[in-house]
Amino acid sequence: MNSFGQLLRLTTFGESHGVAIGGVLDGFPSGIAIDEDFVRGEMRRRRPGQSVITTQRDEQDEVRFLSGVFEGYSTGTPIAFMIMNNNNRSDDYGNLRDVYRPSHADYVYDCKYGVRDYRGGGRSSARETAVRVCAGALAKLALKQLGMTVQAFTSQVGEISLDGHYASYDLSLVESNAVRCPDADKAQQMEQLILDVKRQGDTVGGVVTCVAKGVPVGLGEPLYDKLSASLASAMLSINAVKGFEYGNGFAAAAGRGSQQNDVFFNDEGRISTRTNNSGGIQGGISNGNDIYFRVAFKPVATLLKEQPTVTKNGEDAVLLARGRHDPCVVPRAVPVVEAMTALVLLDHYMLDRARRF
Repeated sequence: MNSFGQLLRLTTFGESHGVAIGGVLDGFPSGIAIDEDFVRGEMRRRRPGQSVITTQRDEQDEVRFLSGVFEGYSTGTPIAFMIMNNNNRSDDYGNLRDVYRPSHADYVYDCKYGVRDYRGGGRSSARETAVRVCAGALAKLALKQLGMTVQAFTSQVGEISLDGHYASYDLSLVESNAVRCPDADKAQQMEQLILDVKRQGDTVGGVVTCVAKGVPVGLGEPLYDKLSASLASAMLSINAVKGFEYGNGFAAAAGRGSQQNDVFFNDEGRISTRTNNSGGIQGGISNGNDIYFRVAFKPVATLLKEQPTVTKNGEDAVLLARGRHDPCVVPRAVPVVEAMTALVLLDHYMLDRARRF
């Protein structure tokens, strides 16, 4: 499946080392001002080669819109766009033709399709997330008109994590450092850890926290189209994601109902809750509070050190990967998490409006 969403549907195409990657965003509402400078800014946040702690593949990730935009506004027709691959070095992957990389999709792709593009992982490469960021930028522009915002940040790298609640941090500081962490001291520690791991030829994982504000009451369905389930599906579709939790998440399992319940009260004529342990979603439906969740990313599977593996014929082999790879995917994953969140929220907003008279 290369498509995501219901009324708002993104279909992506392309491989890491192909001519180009791109997408078609169908169902996007008409009349939305398309700020291409904003889209370029979002693409720069995800692009490779942006700092010493990311892969040094030098892709500018310039987006070319092919349809669906006229005189600066969306027309309501499918928005097609393309991003050229300009700095792929396929020769770096020649040694992977007949060898399976540990914890990559190589083996399962071969078993499922009988053929695989070994150049950078082909379709399974995180390069595809550039398309998501472009589509998510468009969704953000639409959400802005509806009063909704999406902000993600790095809350953990390895064993270094933020201790406070997201509301205790100034999220305007997220873009002030390469790690995208709103705590300057922790950001410095995280960056140093990534550099240390990189020098060892190893990788490290972490956690991205995301907050959506201004989400109205009523998005999501009570059973199979829960807003929380759609967000989980979106996040788990991102490369290297291993876990998703919203609100108090797994920590709630250790508490009591009397500690976890979000008690209602009359807030000057508006029904509200005194806490937000539910993460802005109750019964699968948004309740008007901030929606917040966390996404866990594993360490990047490609190591610049020897690893034992096997060939396609099952023979023992030793793999020493070449090429340019992220020692930690988390900082560049922040805009990807935001993009997928924006697509989910706009899709559910459209679904909610479609069923109302």
